[in-house]
Amino acid sequence: MRKVLSFTLVFLAFNGLGQPKSFLSRSELGLNVGKTYYLGDLNPYQQFKNAHNAIGALYRYNFNNRLTLRCTYLNGKVSAADSTSPYPLLVNRNLSFQSKIHEVAAGLEFHYVPFQFGSSRYPATAYLIAQLGVFHMNPQIFYNNAWQDLQVLATEGQGTSLNNKRPYSLFQICLPLGMGMKVSLGKMATLNLDIAIRKTFTDYLDDVGSDSYFDAQILEDEVSDLSATISNMSLDGNRFGKRGTSSTKDWYVYTGLTFTMRLGKKGSCFY
Repeated sequence: MRKVLSFTLVFLAFNGLGQPKSFLSRSELGLNVGKTYYLGDLNPYQQFKNAHNAIGALYRYNFNNRLTLRCTYLNGKVSAADSTSPYPLLVNRNLSFQSKIHEVAAGLEFHYVPFQFGSSRYPATAYLIAQLGVFHMNPQIFYNNAWQDLQVLATEGQGTSLNNKRPYSLFQICLPLGMGMKVSLGKMATLNLDIAIRKTFTDYLDDVGSDSYFDAQILEDEVSDLSATISNMSLDGNRFGKRGTSSTKDWYVYTGLTFTMRLGKKGSCFY
């Protein structure tokens, strides 16, 4: 009985030592730098317009040489201003915003061809990205020489007698969908280029969701003078002009470079 117990303990000890090596050899940590930009009511068409610096982190777990678990953190910013639009209708609307983005997401990478660290046969691959994420936003406008938080101003009557809408949440769900390329830098590192568009389920990344303006007097009475002013910034002061497009949601995009390092040396597996 003692021999069986001793054998079992030795087996578990060696097995426990082996698991971290396999786990670490399949794991990567990385840092990324790049750009973020926005597509929505204040920038409906122009790619890479008002792109801002972004940084982040990446963890990968390689199931095999074709499929990888991907967990990411992104810290970026998006902004837009009607004053820079090529369309006179938007210039007249005269809205603007900025919002810092903090995003965490997890999902999968699928490699077009097998990939192996330090391999002369499979040193590089392109891949698809599909993730589910949560991000924090906080749309602001620069007014009276200061940045004003827009959500609390209820510029579309949220929480007032004008409608039954509640204030929109500053935490939202997104779907990062994109593609990338990576190349092996020896047996322990990779260099990656990613681009992924974030499908969101909110129209308030820019604080603009309604088709029309709201009664400024009620906004002034129930919220503040500032809310009434910022709700309609149009150059011609037309209360019945078009504010936004309620039928579409906002998007943002990240593109950048990532450098990753393996957390363990090559084990008995192909990774």
